[in-house]
Amino acid sequence: MALQLALRLEPTNRAGTTRALQETIMSNRDHHLDRRALIAGGALLATLPGAARAALPVPAGNRLAFDVVRNGKTFGSHSLTFERSGDNLVVKVAVEMVFKAAFITLFRYRHTAIERWAGDQVVALDSKTDDNGKAFRVSGRREAQGFVVEATGVPRYIAPANALPATHWNRRELDGPWINTQDGKLVRPRVAPQGVENVPTAGAGSIRANRFVLSGDVDMDLYYDSQPSWAGLRFKGKDDSVIRYIRR
Repeated sequence: MALQLALRLEPTNRAGTTRALQETIMSNRDHHLDRRALIAGGALLATLPGAARAALPVPAGNRLAFDVVRNGKTFGSHSLTFERSGDNLVVKVAVEMVFKAAFITLFRYRHTAIERWAGDQVVALDSKTDDNGKAFRVSGRREAQGFVVEATGVPRYIAPANALPATHWNRRELDGPWINTQDGKLVRPRVAPQGVENVPTAGAGSIRANRFVLSGDVDMDLYYDSQPSWAGLRFKGKDDSVIRYIRR
């Protein structure tokens, strides 16, 4: 989840910090570039019923971008681009984070993924992750029996009908389980709405957004504006450092 689901930075030496990052960073991120054509799903794309495009929260300008910030210091970026063609939508996600201390790179994380939608259904997912040298791949295809997921080190499985990739741009993901786009595992967070708050944006601005507190498999806050577009992400590390996604 491009994406990452829960970075955890501990107040330890460099080795401890690196180990904590390796164990907990994800691609949010969730977080995501297509290198394969949709093979088996081609015919399915043509037969799936159409849905109103307004049902999918594609942002104005067909792009979302965030700075990844820890205690006020940017150490990464997370971007999403949206490409529409009729009733089909392609969402590309790219995440890069670099953690340094005393000018030494301790940890580097890269994640790319692509989602394909037909109407209101996700029909394909492909992702590739370099987690400080450890490689992951995830592939998902909508087949007759459901959305089939295959991933590095994870047995092939059919995802629940309401499961969505954990890329966070679609608020509908809060209604069911997530497919972790880094390792392919199924995640089942508990979600508690908290009302509307002011959320910081790049350039010292802010927007009004609904806050959702997630717990259980995931500990984080997600924010969505009135569109509803993804407006931000926030959580605390074990050292009480505050990590935010600040929308540009």
